[in-house]
Amino acid sequence: MSSRLPERKQDHRKQDLRASGGRRRAAGRRPAVATVAGSSAWLEDDRLFTPLAYEPGYDYPLLVWLPGQAEEEPAKRFDLARTMTRVSLRNFVAIQPVPAADDPATLGWDDLVFRSIDRVRERLSIHRRRVFLVGRGSGGTEAFRIACRHPDAFAGVVSIGGPFPLDEGLFARIAEVRRLPMLLCCRQGGADDVRAAHVDRTLRLFHAAGASLAMRIYPGRNDLARGVLADVNRWVMDEVCGSPANVHSLSAS
Repeated sequence: MSSRLPERKQDHRKQDLRASGGRRRAAGRRPAVATVAGSSAWLEDDRLFTPLAYEPGYDYPLLVWLPGQAEEEPAKRFDLARTMTRVSLRNFVAIQPVPAADDPATLGWDDLVFRSIDRVRERLSIHRRRVFLVGRGSGGTEAFRIACRHPDAFAGVVSIGGPFPLDEGLFARIAEVRRLPMLLCCRQGGADDVRAAHVDRTLRLFHAAGASLAMRIYPGRNDLARGVLADVNRWVMDEVCGSPANVHSLSAS
């Protein structure tokens, strides 16, 4: 597994502007530290991460986090601030959709995700074509579902420990799905025949469909370890800057 890039190479501002000429707006005051908010009226129950030295004139990539169900690992509740500190303090704005108590029962995760995206776009400077879904556990599986149902809405999708949902007909929009970069990060699980069979079917599916899936396997039990999240940062920034990831991975493409 590759080591973390030096900070000067991870800085999104110079890389991103060279890659695509991001729009500049009138500069404003910048906070000195990265912040997480969850109590603003416009956010409602959503959680928001604002990067260190946020620049209103720069169009940031947006990470939409789906952390999965709390009951999966009660002792490891998702902390957006801690997680983004390990991903990058500077490169991204991040938001975690949280259902409100008065949301109708018919409101699905697709609706929650797009509602959160609209909220943050109205208030912060976000690049409209650089929205990435990132999920953990069951949230990663749901991220795959949402991205495949709306492949033109996202620049990529990352699942940390959440298997791709097979047998759900998610390749109905195959031409667009083929252009959607996907990354699956999973823990090394030993001799697990069920898991190995699922991974094998997933890779065969993507290969047959001509779709792109990079897969990386990590030792240990912590799926949000620094090494995993550093690779997520590297992979997303490679997609943003248009340069191939210089790490070892299994790929179906």
